[in-house]
Amino acid sequence: MDKNQYKELKERLLSTKKNGYDLLSEADQAAMEAYCTGYKAFLDVGKTERLCAAETLRLAEAAGYRPYVRGMALKSGDKVYVCNRGKAVMLAHIGQKSLDQGVQLAAAHIDSPRLDLKPNPLYEDGELAYFKTHYYGGIRKYQWVTIPLALHGVAVRKDGTKVTVRMGEEEGEPRLVITDLLPHLGAAQNKKPLSEAVPAETLNLLLGSRPIGGEEESGRVKLAVMQLLHEKYGVVEDDLTSAELEAVPAGKACDIGLDRSLIGAYGHDDRVCAYAALKALLDLPETPVKTAVCVLADKEEIGSDGVTGMQSAAFDAFLEDLCTAQGVPLRACFEKSFCLSADVTAAFDPNFADVYEKRNSALLNYGVGLCKYTGARGKSGASDADAETVAYVRRLFDQAGVLWQIAELGKVDAGGGGTVAMYMANRNITTLDAGVPVLSMHAPFETVAKLDCYETYKGMKAVFQAAE
Repeated sequence: MDKNQYKELKERLLSTKKNGYDLLSEADQAAMEAYCTGYKAFLDVGKTERLCAAETLRLAEAAGYRPYVRGMALKSGDKVYVCNRGKAVMLAHIGQKSLDQGVQLAAAHIDSPRLDLKPNPLYEDGELAYFKTHYYGGIRKYQWVTIPLALHGVAVRKDGTKVTVRMGEEEGEPRLVITDLLPHLGAAQNKKPLSEAVPAETLNLLLGSRPIGGEEESGRVKLAVMQLLHEKYGVVEDDLTSAELEAVPAGKACDIGLDRSLIGAYGHDDRVCAYAALKALLDLPETPVKTAVCVLADKEEIGSDGVTGMQSAAFDAFLEDLCTAQGVPLRACFEKSFCLSADVTAAFDPNFADVYEKRNSALLNYGVGLCKYTGARGKSGASDADAETVAYVRRLFDQAGVLWQIAELGKVDAGGGGTVAMYMANRNITTLDAGVPVLSMHAPFETVAKLDCYETYKGMKAVFQAAE
């Protein structure tokens, strides 16, 4: 066998995945940069699930979507959405085919790990005022100390009036912080495992130190802080018991690296996939063959439970309403549907190579990562897509020129994770996980590659435009 024959055989039989920058044209890279500019703006506006939902509605309405009202007539080409309690959104572009042929779904989540305020958060100790927090999702607690934090959310008064709270994002606004132990006194702390070095009950937000009133009074700093909150938001301490206030990293998304090829920000998991799914739906150039549905769910980081999570009946109700408009049983729609469970995967990090199995890890700049299964160790908590489903997505992506790779979430016994895939699969919807590889996942500042963001968007669009 001569060298040319050997080369031809190798190219024909062996996998030849390449770095995406060896394949993208200048026009592709320009489109990628434009897409990522929009994505960074989405991140800056959507620091919480409520804010993400609100921005989603703004973008959807600008693209011609209208609120769905149960019982309204629907025809091919119609664009409708439902917002579930201000924290999750479902959108549909009604297709040419009947819903008995199924829908093409992309499902992502718009909640991210963070710190929630406790129901009775405000206290004073050592003449300093603090908010007590309860962490939400899988955080590494030591990463949240000594970084600037902002506060977002709502407080609902007893009469039902709602107040929007936002502090620490704008230039010149005060920010919050969680203090840490100085190294001079950290000998005992240094001996503890990372998971125990910063106890959850020490994740307290520092609010202020300036007292009011006479020196003989108690709780003077707490009262001073509450006075400031009342002056700005019109709330009293009891209103904090009926509030949803979230502490998140302050600051904006930014380019990372001298070549500006990466994006650093809070909340890539999973807003990087949520934006890709949403933008792909809004950018469809014409009515899709099958109805295209985008689901942006809440509560994934804590198990997808709750009325706004993927296990809620809200999704079933939305699809059933659409099916009823066409006289189609929901079960008939589900069994012919396909869902791309759009969630991030772990990017290979050479600094921690011992927890990755490199042959089956996602690499930055190699495109959207397909995950046949997630779960932990023996695939626990995974939907485990069948071979036919993986082949179907390979075919769609290759036909659309989407760069993709296959990936697992690290070594088998190193840990694991989950997505909304199994909740879609439990509904008898054919499902596969796919998403953007992320460095420092669940950290207050995560990193992704622009190329992978753009290829994920292209992949979502290919799913929505599929005719089979």
